[in-house]
Amino acid sequence: MRMYVAALAFASAAVVVPAAAGAAAAPPAAIEPGPVAVQQVHVPAHGLRDEMAMVLVGTALIGLAAAVRRAA
Repeated sequence: MRMYVAALAFASAAVVVPAAAGAAAAPPAAIEPGPVAVQQVHVPAHGLRDEMAMVLVGTALIGLAAAVRRAA
């Protein structure tokens, strides 16, 4: 019976204490948003991004090296 009463007291304290603390707290003051920095991404007119162009060039160089190795 003591465990039941202790558990009931602990559970009620866990519910009542945060509710009382939340009611006593003052609402936070409104903070105005400041300026935000935005990074602009440049997409080339032909539609390929720099990363994709580098992948294509790398693939072509690997293929060229394989062809030269087979020919030698």
